[in-house]
Amino acid sequence: MKFYAYNIRFLCLIIVSFLALIACQDRHTIENDLPSWNNNENSQRLFQFISDVSSKNNKLYVAPKDRIAVFDNDGTLWSEQPAYFQLFFAMDRVRALAETSPELKAKWLEQQPYKAVLENDMKALAASGEKGLIELVMASHTGNDSATSDEYADIVTQWVKTAKHPSTGKAYTHMVFQPMLELLTLLREKDFKVYIVSGGGVDFIRPWAEQVYGVEPENVIGSSVKLEYEYRNGNPVILRRPKLNFINDKAGKPIAIHQHIGKRPILAFGNSDGDLQMLQWTDANKLPHLSAYIHHTDAEREWAYDQDSHIGQLKQGLAQAAKQNWLVVDMKKDWRNIYPDGQSQ
Repeated sequence: MKFYAYNIRFLCLIIVSFLALIACQDRHTIENDLPSWNNNENSQRLFQFISDVSSKNNKLYVAPKDRIAVFDNDGTLWSEQPAYFQLFFAMDRVRALAETSPELKAKWLEQQPYKAVLENDMKALAASGEKGLIELVMASHTGNDSATSDEYADIVTQWVKTAKHPSTGKAYTHMVFQPMLELLTLLREKDFKVYIVSGGGVDFIRPWAEQVYGVEPENVIGSSVKLEYEYRNGNPVILRRPKLNFINDKAGKPIAIHQHIGKRPILAFGNSDGDLQMLQWTDANKLPHLSAYIHHTDAEREWAYDQDSHIGQLKQGLAQAAKQNWLVVDMKKDWRNIYPDGQSQ
């Protein structure tokens, strides 16, 4: 009798363990892991890829050390219209600096593109072209010739907490894409190493990336200004100089990935032609891989733009995606929600 009772208990234990295993396996579904994604061909392809490369018994299995995923930021993880959010920061910073220095304000009122910013003349600002915008960013991102990296991080952190988007009135960090936040979480659960590879300034993104995206500062790769080390009043500081060091865009992205990571990614997400080379670099990986674009098609909930846009132009990338069978995520068709609050712009 005791032997019989022991066998019954043992059999029950096996059944319970088996059911627990099934339940655990069933937990990972598109509905559970990616609830802001519509369950369709695109989401299934993405979900299947993640499942395949992270399942030991799958022929497409990739070891965790090689599960590298890279993401552009502007237009890929958060919105970017009607201008890059970092440009709005630069404009706010120029205004703030001008208010603290009458001499600087007088100087800037005689000089573009600062005059356009102080007079809120967006047409004149646009007319200053790329050179003018870079000059604006350099001046605003270094403040003065002795701004330190810590001072700049504090300024960015405070701006992100308080600034509002001029069109939507939302905080900029409330304009991140909820479907992408869910994807980042799933990738971390599947032991992917997640990196942001952005054309934006690395020191602009780092102060808030971990809180908003869950991406550590050391996993943020971006454009940079010249830096200098100085031992000031008994303390070591890093000084930010108003000179470009590296522009992390287009062909610069695979170069930066090679320099900072040393391996090709197996998953890459972008949204513009500026990300094309990063997706090509990923597409050449000998390991199982997936290159993907976010296509902005939802004028009602966000913005609709691609080939003719002055921001986030996507023309060459669409052609390459069709040729190489890359994943093109249609924001209107594939995403149930855009922003974390579930509301449109």
